[in-house]
Amino acid sequence: MSVNPIPDKPASQPGDGSVATAQRPGTGGAPRGRDGGRTRRVGGGLLDPKMLWKSLPDAFRKLDPRVQIKNPVMFVVEIGSVLTTYSAILHTSVFAWTITVWLWLTVLFANLAEAVAEGRGKAQAETLRRTKQETVARRLVGWKPDQAQPREEQVPGTQLQLGDYVVVEAGQVIPGDGDVVEGVASVDESAITGESAPVIRESGGDRSAVTGGTKVLSDRIVVQITSKPGETFIDRMISLVEGASRQKTPNEVALNVLLASLTLIFVLAVVTLQPMAYYSGAPQDLVVLVALIVALIFISLARRR
Repeated sequence: MSVNPIPDKPASQPGDGSVATAQRPGTGGAPRGRDGGRTRRVGGGLLDPKMLWKSLPDAFRKLDPRVQIKNPVMFVVEIGSVLTTYSAILHTSVFAWTITVWLWLTVLFANLAEAVAEGRGKAQAETLRRTKQETVARRLVGWKPDQAQPREEQVPGTQLQLGDYVVVEAGQVIPGDGDVVEGVASVDESAITGESAPVIRESGGDRSAVTGGTKVLSDRIVVQITSKPGETFIDRMISLVEGASRQKTPNEVALNVLLASLTLIFVLAVVTLQPMAYYSGAPQDLVVLVALIVALIFISLARRR
């Protein structure tokens, strides 16, 4: 049994420039525009201009070699960018400046992608923290089962202690992790689990556990808090998003070691080319050698993926 809430959204009027959402017979319920084509929602994601502009200063700050050395691949590319810039200044040519510009753009784009990911993580953590701090709980004082009119007091959700009882009605947010001890309700857990369909939570059985930050869509339930302050599911999510308790998996560690080893091998292989090139009477320019190293590194990355 599931309850599907009907979104409170006015229908678009003809001529107002909006896309009509009326469903036609035989379309499977998908919305269509005036031209008959199916409408699609496009998310900003990594290419969100606002997020890119906000993360751009962090991308330039990551050019610091002390930060860049944590990523051996991009550290080698950055050193190569510095060398090609020096070579292009001494021996100006279109080829040298083209390679230099592309190398700097590669480093900057990699830093920007990392800065955007970190910025989105910080924004998600801030949203979760604000949701937790703004939630007001209706704590029941001296609650007992089947009590007619228990006394309530409103307290911030962050002040709930282990064993407290709170009442949550339709349209309200569950202030903390706990178990349903009275009532049955439909709960929207999309903010936590990503599941769009509401779930039923009721007292007794294996469907009594509820998570703080989820929203009750119907009916009324009494929840017993089962988590201590600072140990709720939202607190753990904030720590994970912010990277406080983020641990690399064995696969990530192995991949980093492999990439660092391949980068070192490629650097040694290209460095040994120059003595042989001098011996054969065809010395190579520094820009060409750096471009060769970067090309070998990114070809190996593409093959590993």
